Amino acid sequence: MAIARHGGGPAVAARALASQIHPVFMLPPLAASLFGAVLAGRLVPASLVHVTAIFLAVYTAHVKDGYVDFYRRGEDDDHPMSERGCRLALVASALLFAACLAALWALAGAGAALVTLPTWFIGFLHAPQLDTNPVTATAGYPLGIALAIVGGHYVVAGGPAAATVAFAAVFLVVLSGVKVIDDATDYDYDRSIEKRTVAVVLGRAGARRLAYALMGAGLLAVVLFSVDGLFPPASPVAAVAFGAVALVARRADPELATMLLVRGAYLFLAGLVAAVWFRPLAGVPLPDIGVLGPYTYLATELLFGSAALALLVRAGALRRAARTIVALYPIAFVWDWYTLEVGVFAIPLRTGVELFGIPVEEHVFMLVVPALVVGLHETLHPGDG
Repeated sequence: MAIARHGGGPAVAARALASQIHPVFMLPPLAASLFGAVLAGRLVPASLVHVTAIFLAVYTAHVKDGYVDFYRRGEDDDHPMSERGCRLALVASALLFAACLAALWALAGAGAALVTLPTWFIGFLHAPQLDTNPVTATAGYPLGIALAIVGGHYVVAGGPAAATVAFAAVFLVVLSGVKVIDDATDYDYDRSIEKRTVAVVLGRAGARRLAYALMGAGLLAVVLFSVDGLFPPASPVAAVAFGAVALVARRADPELATMLLVRGAYLFLAGLVAAVWFRPLAGVPLPDIGVLGPYTYLATELLFGSAALALLVRAGALRRAARTIVALYPIAFVWDWYTLEVGVFAIPLRTGVELFGIPVEEHVFMLVVPALVVGLHETLHPGDG
């Protein structure tokens, strides 16, 4: 029986085998492997072997997924490979993957092979085992990318590193959010066959909230790790770029949102690669607004207060914010007065003007912060009672 379902001959068989190479989903894991090598500072022969192994793991996932969806579940209308062809491709890719593991063991040690091994199991078990559970269906592909980053670094450095594990964790969280949105595109069909994706379990609205919470947590982690010194100082630029794409995708339907977020993930990865490889902001000090002297604190309050006002006007929530501020102000005043009185903190860059025992800047602060909170809440939850 031929490898291809439609026609025979080597050329047709080659096209059928190549049909299971999906660049949109194939390139990110390969790039993740190379990103791990970039984190280690260089490429070595074992890096190319690792990239090949990751390619074979993802290829296995695509072949197995197509095989299950067409020949077992009847989900797809057509498939370019015969049933025998799918099985032969799975055996061949498994043997080649095993050869890559042996090469990694010889070139980079047993640890490199062991870190890479789970990627094949994730690919092979994606369908029909992992893709029916909301957790594994969502996190399988992102986990493979996270392992590709760690493995790509390991084969060069000979061991894990805190920064590499942190980058892998960020991609696991962010891409899990993207995957939740992606799975929502098949919500109706998945629900009809009782396939338990996150969208089916939580509903479309709940799935979207979870997706953006995951993406937001991952982007926040980039900022926190950058402040901590674990990530290069330019890393937040990549987070801002992806965040901008996520904001645009927030009001799109699942299909368009997935297209935008996948491309945003490419931009995110490219930004992090540039931050690690070129380190453009290394050694550049933070802007010193202390040159404003005693008006420094007021200047920051003016900036964030303007942002709060803009959000409140846009959301039509000025009155709600005013009620919240009036209710909160007495509590904030007592708290602020007490902490200043007992010396919990000091404010050197201020005007020195005091009102009712505390700096005038603190009075402004107690207006700006709740206004900003209410403005953000009303922007994120428009129309809520």
